[in-house]
Amino acid sequence: MSKATRIRQQNARERIAAQRAAARKADIRRRFLITGGSILAVVVIVIAFIVVKATQNSAAKSPTNPVGTALPASVIKDVTKVPASTLNAVGAGTAYAKSVQAIQGKALTSGGKPEVLYIGAEYCPYCATERWAMVVALSRFGTFTGLHGIHSSSTDVDPSTPTLTFYKTTYTSKYLIFTPVETTTEVGTTPLQTPTAAQESLMSTYDVPPRVSTKGAIPFVDLGNKYMVGGAQYNPSVLQGKTWSQVASALNDKSSAIGQGADGAANMITAAICKITKGNPGSVCGSPAVKGMQGKI
Repeated sequence: MSKATRIRQQNARERIAAQRAAARKADIRRRFLITGGSILAVVVIVIAFIVVKATQNSAAKSPTNPVGTALPASVIKDVTKVPASTLNAVGAGTAYAKSVQAIQGKALTSGGKPEVLYIGAEYCPYCATERWAMVVALSRFGTFTGLHGIHSSSTDVDPSTPTLTFYKTTYTSKYLIFTPVETTTEVGTTPLQTPTAAQESLMSTYDVPPRVSTKGAIPFVDLGNKYMVGGAQYNPSVLQGKTWSQVASALNDKSSAIGQGADGAANMITAAICKITKGNPGSVCGSPAVKGMQGKI
């Protein structure tokens, strides 16, 4: 075999070896990319799952979540079914005298029924305080659905007061219409509902000094345009540090500070509602505590 032939064969073997080496490297790179891509895909899925769960948990707990936290059935029962015997025993309790005031205006009605208008905000500690009394009172005339738990602003007076929200709730009654307007979220920066021009007009007419300390004070509650509440009817401090369950349970205790305050306020609201429903239903409006207060408001 000539030297030239041997050189050509050697070159051929080297080319084949180089091609095989390149092929092996390409195969290794391909396998690495496939494996790395699979791992990356798994990592992305895991991260996405974590983010979704964190977002869901944040939504459930976030102070900007306007719907609030779902409450146990026991809490809803305790706040909406306070026994008449407890309410009668409390009477006016420690609710502020004259916190329900008579006003003079054209009757506020909706669908042929007297209307109760509430304007407040989720961040407001006084609204937080008043909602407990309102739910106790209004539950004597009808039924709430969709009540959720929230807290008032953590940076306002009486911070993080446990309460309920009226946002996206439903209220049905044979005797009256309840119209709630929650204007902003718990942090007070995100709008929720905007009062109508007619509702704004009622506020500007009645929610002014000397009836309230500051014009436009909230909560503003107009009961058929015959009575109003401007602000909380009892001391908000009795709710500090309490859970929703503790507050709801205390409503059923005539000797508790919460029962004395919220139930006393609820009795005053009930007396005003009985005035605008013409004493209906009799089972509520004829109770001793309510009858005794009707002559005082």
